[in-house]
Amino acid sequence: MWRAGRAAVACEVCQSLVKHSSGIQRNTPFQKLHLVSRSIYPSHHPALKLQRPQLRTPFQQFSSLTHLSLHKLKLSPIQYGYQPRRNFWPARLAARLLKLRYIILGSAVGGGYTAKKTFDEWKDMIPDLSDYKWIVPDFIWEIDEYIDLEKIRKALPSSEDLANLAPDLDKITESLSLLKDFFTAGSPGETAFRATDHGSESDKHYRKVSDKEKIDQLQEELLHTQLKYQRILERLEKENKELRKLVLQKDDKGIHHRKLKKSLIDMYSEVLDVLSDYDASYNTQDHLPRVVVVGDQSAGKTSVLEMIAQARIFPRGSGEMMTRSPVKVTLSEGPHHVALFKDSSREFDLTKEEDLAALRHEIELRMRKNVKEGCTVSPETISLNVKGPGLQRMVLVDLPGVINTVTSGMAPDTKETIFSISKAYMQNPNAIILCIQDGSVDAERSIVTDLVSQMDPHGRRTIFVLTKVDLAEKNVASPSRIQQIIEGKLFPMKALGYFAVVTGKGNSSESIEAIREYEEEFFQNSKLLKTSMLKAHQVTTRNLSLAVSDCFWKMVRESVEQQADSFKATRFNLETEWKNNYPRLRELDRNELFEKAKNEILDEVISLSQVTPKHWEEILQQSLWERVSTHVIENIYLPAAQTMNSGTFNTTVDIKLKQWTDKQLPNKAVEVAWETLQEEFSRFMTEPKGKEHDDIFDKLKEAVKEESIKRHKWNDFAEDSLRVIQHNALEDRSISDKQQWDAAIYFMEEALQGRLKDTENAIENMIGPDWKKRWMYWKNRTQEQCVHNETKNELEKMLKVNDEHPAYLASDEITTVRKNLESRGVEVDPSLIKDTWHQVYRRHFLKTALNHCNLCRRGFYYYQRHFIDSELECNDVVLFWRIQRMLAITANTLRQQLTNTEVRRLEKNVKEVLEDFAEDSEKKVKLLTGKRVQLAEDLKKVREIQEKLDAFIEALHQEK
Repeated sequence: MWRAGRAAVACEVCQSLVKHSSGIQRNTPFQKLHLVSRSIYPSHHPALKLQRPQLRTPFQQFSSLTHLSLHKLKLSPIQYGYQPRRNFWPARLAARLLKLRYIILGSAVGGGYTAKKTFDEWKDMIPDLSDYKWIVPDFIWEIDEYIDLEKIRKALPSSEDLANLAPDLDKITESLSLLKDFFTAGSPGETAFRATDHGSESDKHYRKVSDKEKIDQLQEELLHTQLKYQRILERLEKENKELRKLVLQKDDKGIHHRKLKKSLIDMYSEVLDVLSDYDASYNTQDHLPRVVVVGDQSAGKTSVLEMIAQARIFPRGSGEMMTRSPVKVTLSEGPHHVALFKDSSREFDLTKEEDLAALRHEIELRMRKNVKEGCTVSPETISLNVKGPGLQRMVLVDLPGVINTVTSGMAPDTKETIFSISKAYMQNPNAIILCIQDGSVDAERSIVTDLVSQMDPHGRRTIFVLTKVDLAEKNVASPSRIQQIIEGKLFPMKALGYFAVVTGKGNSSESIEAIREYEEEFFQNSKLLKTSMLKAHQVTTRNLSLAVSDCFWKMVRESVEQQADSFKATRFNLETEWKNNYPRLRELDRNELFEKAKNEILDEVISLSQVTPKHWEEILQQSLWERVSTHVIENIYLPAAQTMNSGTFNTTVDIKLKQWTDKQLPNKAVEVAWETLQEEFSRFMTEPKGKEHDDIFDKLKEAVKEESIKRHKWNDFAEDSLRVIQHNALEDRSISDKQQWDAAIYFMEEALQGRLKDTENAIENMIGPDWKKRWMYWKNRTQEQCVHNETKNELEKMLKVNDEHPAYLASDEITTVRKNLESRGVEVDPSLIKDTWHQVYRRHFLKTALNHCNLCRRGFYYYQRHFIDSELECNDVVLFWRIQRMLAITANTLRQQLTNTEVRRLEKNVKEVLEDFAEDSEKKVKLLTGKRVQLAEDLKKVREIQEKLDAFIEALHQEK
């Protein structure tokens, strides 16, 4: 019974606590206590008045418990029945213990919420580093190929083992809190909310600060935070640069024993190089992205490009136009900072000042070479590759600066040419336009902004860059004007992004590192950044380079597949056209056709060595006689034949032959041999080969022949040796047999008949047609021809009277002829009489010599007896035999020199000419022309572009 009554009292006490304590409007945890827990409280006694002290716990408005409405806790008076002291202390102990549980629970919830909110605030302060994933070197992602991470993971202890070793901090904290709250004299709630009292006081302190000072303080903290992370990023970039350099050097040395793949940017640059040489036909245009750098002259665009390339690579001049042709610069990563041209294997070390100066000089020379005579700029592109650790991968094209006025020394069309070049690059819908504006001059003086706004009116692919901001800040009275320029409010153009950079102090000898340090120092102290006119990501060439590279690769990924599809369609059209026009011919481009023609030409040169010696000697002997026959007859035979006896004839012949051999004959012989070699070479080169002949090679063969002959020079020692041989041959007068005698007579008759025929033609032209031609062809003589005819008739009368008349007319004879003609009414000049006499006497002499030649046919017997006891003298036959023998010996000597030396030298010259032509692309384009060649060239280019594009797209997908 006693226990039952005590339990009833405890129940009454618990009900009283539930109704009047805790001050919480909703159901409290006490209402959910187990019945056994309730049984420890004493029963309600109306006579006992017991009240708990007031719980005072102020808290901050950002506390985690602000959603709970706390009230003062009051205990209703308890009236004890009998034995009040015996039942009081268990009830109080039970109430305190039950209350303590929920106070600890609330403190834990509030503290957790506060900790979570503080963690979120700290997390928001940390910048998003997802854009800087490129800082981590590529080999980090491939480290699992070289290190067995799975083996290391298995060797490490598991998380359960580590947890068992560590102490249970939650239990320790909970035990300490229970002891502290239990033994503290004050209320347990005061300890839980003491921290919020301090927060409330600091919150009141912050509310006293004015809003303006708070904004300034926040801006200052933001700026310091940005600069802090900027320095962290710079340090990371520097470390990453060194790491990548180390990795690339190891790859170059073959430490990893793996073949390095060509970088994406190098593959893309090769595609652009092929496209630059491709003549866009069939409406196929180059729409692949590249960064086009445009700006007014001296706006600093070249300096910006140098800052991006991290080297002073371009020629410069004070106010003078230096960029005279587009320069395509491909930036890529590499272990060493070097530059090289597309068509050269020389590497320029950009860390050495000598190589930098040589590179600038080479670029200037190439620009001047591209500019044609009478022009100032050229549309031909110079391709340059720059590699180095830490360079952003992209392709930039530096264009000539836009000018407003053509100055002295420039071509009149310079301004229009620069505009056309700039438009040609900017009208590419996928080209990124890097518009450079000089910040130190008035914005109204800008020319390039109007041009850019025409090409990209919506600004979807334009990046605006304001240079020389340091000068602009000093010179511009209102800093807000710079902000308006950066935001694009002063120009009609729109842009994807706006940047402000500093490109140095104007000293051309400044290094890139010095310029970068000056730029960072300027923006750290600049009012433009402190007053938030500019944002931190809008300044420095480093941020510009990152933004341009990101935009470039984004544009590449979006457009490259579409371009590949367009080239596939072009390839199909070209292949279809080739099949319809040339179904049985192989597709040979210009280079392949040149190689085919080269082999044919070399085969034809080799065929010269297959010419028989007999053919060579016949050609040489005939050609040499045609060259010297006039001299032999006119200058040697005719003067000697005018002598009265054989001794004088032979003396005259020997003297004239010696003079001729010493001065003219060897040179004439070498000329004849060289011309004969040319004729035979031309014959082999130009004669048709039947069905196998391809007329597409005719122009090339002709050019090779002319250039080879032009370069070929006969051996200088040939004349000296030939002179001795010819002199010895002409000294010999001994005819050994009748056959040689008859051959000499035949040779003499043939030569004299040829001269007689030429003389008859000359006389006919002089006197006009005879009576038969006048009657048959209705032709008449001219007055001059009539005079010549009358003079000829008069001179023939004189020769009939004296058959042995000398070769020259005397003065009285000329006078007699003139008077005889005047008596018949023909006025004649003495010079006309002499000219007519020359031809008439020549014909008379040749006819007399032919008659004498017939008489000498049977004179070989008398020749053997030296014409003793004989009136017949055949010294002229001996002369022609000496000439004939000299011709035969000379032809044989020249033939040996041709086959043994000159043909080989000519073959060598032909090979050199072909090698020179092979390196001269312009020469090949000029000599190998036609629709067939151009169609094959287009097919080759389109296939090459498509293959490179497909390989690039595949590598791009693999990188993703």
